[in-house]
Amino acid sequence: MTLAASSTLVAEQLADGLGRVERAFEAQLTSSFPAVDELCRHAERYRGKMLRPTLLLLAGIGASEDALVITESHVIAAATVEMIHMATLVHDDVLDEASVRRRGATVNFLRGNETAVILGDYLISNAFHLCSKIGDPSLNVRLGEVTNALCEGELVQLSRRHDLALDRPTYIEIVRRKTAVLVGACCEIGARLSGAPTPVTQACYRIGERLGIAFQIQDDLLDLTGDEETVGKSIGRDLEKGKLTLPTILYLERESAQARVAVLRAIELRDGDALKSLLMKSGAVDSAREFARSLVEEARAELTAIRQPQVRLVFDSLADKVVDRAN
Repeated sequence: MTLAASSTLVAEQLADGLGRVERAFEAQLTSSFPAVDELCRHAERYRGKMLRPTLLLLAGIGASEDALVITESHVIAAATVEMIHMATLVHDDVLDEASVRRRGATVNFLRGNETAVILGDYLISNAFHLCSKIGDPSLNVRLGEVTNALCEGELVQLSRRHDLALDRPTYIEIVRRKTAVLVGACCEIGARLSGAPTPVTQACYRIGERLGIAFQIQDDLLDLTGDEETVGKSIGRDLEKGKLTLPTILYLERESAQARVAVLRAIELRDGDALKSLLMKSGAVDSAREFARSLVEEARAELTAIRQPQVRLVFDSLADKVVDRAN
């Protein structure tokens, strides 16, 4: 069988695995209370790209030395990480006062912040309940570490709102914690459940972490430069909430005091169009995107940890989509 044909087989296997993940997800979130069940069905629309389950399953089948098999433990773990991710989205929409997600109304817009907060908590609770079914307490411990980091990242970001002195290392660390640690853990856990040795699981974590940082940078760029219809969610929220993102940080780092005045004025007035124009003309948007692409290349350099060449090919194709996307 050729490498291309083997990659097609991997894609088919992955599609089947993701179908199993969706069924496990829906089964876990079924409630006997119609009001709760209705909210869970609405939240399922947040699933979108299923990036995290995809990476977990790919790392699982790629790190195995034997047959390419997606086990039930892989499926449960993949559903768990997607549930954690969805909880963060529900809570993010509250923090950002967003009204649109996946081209539909957010939970907080439909039912208010109180309901959205408790629904996010319910998703987290169900995620750890589901994970316990794998029967490996160390996985719950690892995901507990990850969710702690997610919360730390958000808390640090909240503490630095409207802070024009936010520097690039601090921004990257916020992004790493609030987004990338979960993406990295997906690759790590997928490999671990396939019995991969520690050096392989560590390399898989680094692949996911770098892709996760790049993914969040692109998300921030779309919030600045995209339109709501294409992106599929509320945009301009970073500016409105006083969050400095990479293009603005890069601009403030390298431009003259005189040039900075216009950007600072746009931030003060919450003038998204003016800010977008200034950052694009200066090349700051392009620089931020190139930085994200460099992280993707760093992730690619770690792909030797993936033992199955046909899976490396699928990973390689997926990596480009992290940055080269419009939603």
